[in-house]
Amino acid sequence: MDTHPKHLPADERRAVTVEAVVALAGSVNPSEITTAAIARHMNVTQGALFRHFPSKDAIWQAVMEWMADRLLTRIDRAARGIESPLDALRAMFMSHVEFVIEHPGVPRMMFGELQRADASPAKRMAQTLIQRYAERIRALIEQGKASAEIAAEVDTQAAATLFIGTIQGLVMQSMLSGDIERIRSDAPGVFAIYQRGISNHA
Repeated sequence: MDTHPKHLPADERRAVTVEAVVALAGSVNPSEITTAAIARHMNVTQGALFRHFPSKDAIWQAVMEWMADRLLTRIDRAARGIESPLDALRAMFMSHVEFVIEHPGVPRMMFGELQRADASPAKRMAQTLIQRYAERIRALIEQGKASAEIAAEVDTQAAATLFIGTIQGLVMQSMLSGDIERIRSDAPGVFAIYQRGISNHA
């Protein structure tokens, strides 16, 4: 069980709560994570949680915001300064893979939120994350077309969808195998196939 000081500034307490949920989601079905389990993991009372979050949904929304911020910052940093759009896409792909290995609870929560029937704030945040991610991929694909590195006939929207879907597929397979680390060894070969599909071979 993780233990944390009981008297933390409000912002730090919220951040610690989010990190606790992400950690729990790595080993527990996210739908089964209760506020009691979060409080127990943090060695605080449920009342302490609700002093900083009005509801469980508010905690989940904060978790999704944390995921979006960390993941987008990470892939942006990975691609920064790389002139070749294909090399930038590869750097983003591998960076995302490492993020998943470090935070296996993240995809579990993403999949869980996107399956919800209701339009919760957390689900909307997950959808926004995918949209913002796809915008970055589309921009790089268009740059690749402009530089003739990517084939002009490539459907930009479809290529962006495939990029994200390929990572999701890798994540799903690693989760099914019970070995999240296998994504690291599978990813280079899988990206190579994606790259061949969109590259300009002329």
